[in-house]
Amino acid sequence: MSTKQYIRDCMRLNPELAVATLESFIRDAIETAGAKGVVVGLSGGVDSALAAALAARALGTDAVSAFFLPHRTSNPSSAKDAASVAAKLGLELRTIDISPMVDPYFEQNEPEADRVRVGNKMARERMGILFDQAKKHGYLVLGTSNKTEILLGYSTIFGDNASSINPLGDLYKQQVWQLSRYLEIPNEVVEKSPSADLWPGQTDEEELGLDYATADDVLFLMFDWGLSPAEVIELDYAAEAVERITGLEQRNRFKRRLMLIARLSDSAINLDREIPRD
Repeated sequence: MSTKQYIRDCMRLNPELAVATLESFIRDAIETAGAKGVVVGLSGGVDSALAAALAARALGTDAVSAFFLPHRTSNPSSAKDAASVAAKLGLELRTIDISPMVDPYFEQNEPEADRVRVGNKMARERMGILFDQAKKHGYLVLGTSNKTEILLGYSTIFGDNASSINPLGDLYKQQVWQLSRYLEIPNEVVEKSPSADLWPGQTDEEELGLDYATADDVLFLMFDWGLSPAEVIELDYAAEAVERITGLEQRNRFKRRLMLIARLSDSAINLDREIPRD
């Protein structure tokens, strides 16, 4: 067995136990918050599909409100895949077009904005809608960002990385795919190239400059096994890839440290002692 295959085998989960744990997490979070259910944005991708599946199992379909929030530039297949997931899970899917909310801002104020800025605005508009709907129903917003995305900073602050609870935040992308297959998420959703669908033809791996398999391996070795970048390279991972992953993780740490508060007391929120939730 190769070293890389051994590492990937180490990342494999006991799917029955993992699903049961994540379902319990969702139920506990809802009960603790006194909420009635969750709101989730179904993008047509595997991450949101898995999050919705876990929530539906944990809470029942009546307590999961699903939304598809396309922009005029969204891939038509995203709508089909989101509908396929909703049908598989027994969820009613509501569609709200975000084009009228996003386009006028740039047309009237920032016509020279690049596609990354437009994509960030789209992500934030989507999350704004989900939080409004959550407020309307007394629900929490269900996060769909996985561990790989979070560690690499492949997310938008107050966009897709904003949520009330996130059952996927400790799952590497390989583990998301594993649990999605276990829960029989539609194959066309699991197998397609991951994409945030922020502009035509966009794919995650092309934008990151990395394939998810390599990113998962390197992050697992550094964060779960505590290896240094040099030690990872010694395991026959390309130095360029390791350096890129390390650089992305370091540059984007601020995205994991939202609401940085100046410390004046001995109990600064998010810095020192916190009152236990339970």
